[in-house]
Amino acid sequence: MPDEQSILDANAAFYRAFEKKDLEAMQKIWSHSVASVCVHPGRGELKGWEAIESSWQKIFRNTAYLEIDTKIITINISGDLAYVVLIEKVLQVAQRRKQQAESMATNVFEQMGQDWYLVHHHGSPIIS
Repeated sequence: MPDEQSILDANAAFYRAFEKKDLEAMQKIWSHSVASVCVHPGRGELKGWEAIESSWQKIFRNTAYLEIDTKIITINISGDLAYVVLIEKVLQVAQRRKQQAESMATNVFEQMGQDWYLVHHHGSPIIS
């Protein structure tokens, strides 16, 4: 039975890769399945690793600085699937403009072998 800490570690690895704009680390945390899905806040669905990877390349290329704080709301594990619901607070500097955004996010992980891989990320903007 997987423990909660392994899910938290996988989730932290995703946000570390995101914040550091580290595509290699992002490639290691995501499942490369054609069924993987990513929905960036305010955007449409990206399906399959190729489209997801391309979106991260574009975000990283066009962003000078990222700082991300997260607040975990809940974690659930059911067999080989687990999800984390959280709030993301993102500070981004792009095109010499500082932007701050808050999103409600769900990250779904699937265990393959001994490791957990991100198979679904969905961020929805929180409008205040």
